[in-house]
Amino acid sequence: LAVLEGLWLMSRNGVFRTLYLFWLKVFAISFGMGAVTVVAMSRQPVSIWSALPSAAAPTAFFVEAGLLGVMLFGWKRVGPGLHFAATVLAALATPVSAVWIIAANGWVQAPPGLGHVADSLPVALDGWKAIVSPGFPTRLIHMVLAAYLTTALVVGAAAAWRLMKDREAPESRIALRMAIGMFAIVAPLQLVAGDFSGKQVQRLQPAKLAAMEAFWDTRPAQPFHVAAWPDREIAGNRWALSVPRLGSLISAGSVDAQVKGLKDFPPQDRPPVFLVFWAFRVMAGLGVAMIGLGAWGAWLTLRGGPERSSLFLSACVAMGPAGFVSVIAGWVVAGAGLQPLAILGPPATRLGLLAVYALIFGIGVLYILRLIAKGPSAPAEPASEDRASAPAPPAAPQGRRRGVSLAP
Repeated sequence: LAVLEGLWLMSRNGVFRTLYLFWLKVFAISFGMGAVTVVAMSRQPVSIWSALPSAAAPTAFFVEAGLLGVMLFGWKRVGPGLHFAATVLAALATPVSAVWIIAANGWVQAPPGLGHVADSLPVALDGWKAIVSPGFPTRLIHMVLAAYLTTALVVGAAAAWRLMKDREAPESRIALRMAIGMFAIVAPLQLVAGDFSGKQVQRLQPAKLAAMEAFWDTRPAQPFHVAAWPDREIAGNRWALSVPRLGSLISAGSVDAQVKGLKDFPPQDRPPVFLVFWAFRVMAGLGVAMIGLGAWGAWLTLRGGPERSSLFLSACVAMGPAGFVSVIAGWVVAGAGLQPLAILGPPATRLGLLAVYALIFGIGVLYILRLIAKGPSAPAEPASEDRASAPAPPAAPQGRRRGVSLAP
C-alpha cells in the first residue's frame, strides 16, 4: 500500500490509486479480523497455560488502528502528504508489532536469565535479555519475510485470476509484476533466514531440531529425510526416503557434524515428532515452490510478460494460499515443538476458541474472496486533491415536467 500510494503521488497514474483503494479494503478486513480474534487470543493462553499471562504479557496494535483510520477515512479529508505519511507509518508499525510477538514467543522458546518469585512463577531477571532472547533476530527476520511473502502471493494470485479473464487489465498487469518482484527477491532471502533460524534451533533446542528432522540416534553424518514416518512407540522411523549426510550439513553446517537424536532425551521431553516433522516439511517444501515460482515469473517478465503464460497464471492462483499454509505450519513447529516447556498449566477445552476463529475467519475470508473475484475498479469520482484540476462536466440540457428537473 505504501509503495502504491507513493507511485501514485509521483506519477498521478490512476491505476496506482485504483490498486491502492482496492487492496486497502482487503487490508482493512484482514486487520478487523485480527483485532477481533485478539480478544479470543487473550483467553487462549489462560486455557492452555494458566501461568503464561502472568509471565508473558500480551501486545496490541493500537497505533496501527489509528493509522488505518486515517487511511480509510482520510483520503478526501486530509492532504496527500499526511495521508501518505499515515500509510508509511502503518507499514512500519506492522513489523514493530511482530517484534513484540516474536519477543514474547522467543522468551518462551528459550527463556534466558530466569528467577522465581514466592509462588514459583518464572520472572525475567534482565528485561533486555527477556526481549532480545537467543535466536530473536533470526526468528524476527524469518517471520517478517514470511508476512511479506504471503502478501505477495495473495496479490499475485488475485492479479493472475483477473488476467486469466482479461489479459489487458492494466491494474492486474501492474499488480502481477509487483508481486513477482516481491517473491522473486524475498523467497530466496527467506531460505537463507530459515537456514540461520534452523541452526539456532539446533544450538538452543536440540530436541526440537531432532524432531524436525526425525533424528532418533545421535551420530555424525546424519541423513536428510525427504519424507519419513516417525513413530514414537518404536522410537524410530517406520520408513524414510533419505539423502545421506545432508542432514548434518543442513542442521550443523558440516556433513560430518554430530547431531543429537531424540533417544538422548527423556520421552517426556520429546516433542510430538510426527506433527513437527511434517509441519516443517510443509513449510520448507512450499518455500522451495515459492522460489521456483519467483524465478519462473522473473524469466517470463524478461521475455515479454508473465500474463502471456496461462500455465504461469494458473500456478500463481494455485500458490495464492501457500503463504498462509506455510506460516501456519511454521507456527505449528514453534508451538508443538516447544522445548523447554517453561510455562505449564492445566489444559482446558478449546472448542469455544475454535468456533470463534472459524466464524470470524470464515466470514472474513469469504468476503475477501468476493472482493478479489470482483477485482479492482476505478472509483466513480476523483479524490479531493484531484478535483481542482479535473475538467468541469458539460452542461446538461434542462427541462421541466410537472415541476421535476430532467437534468441528469
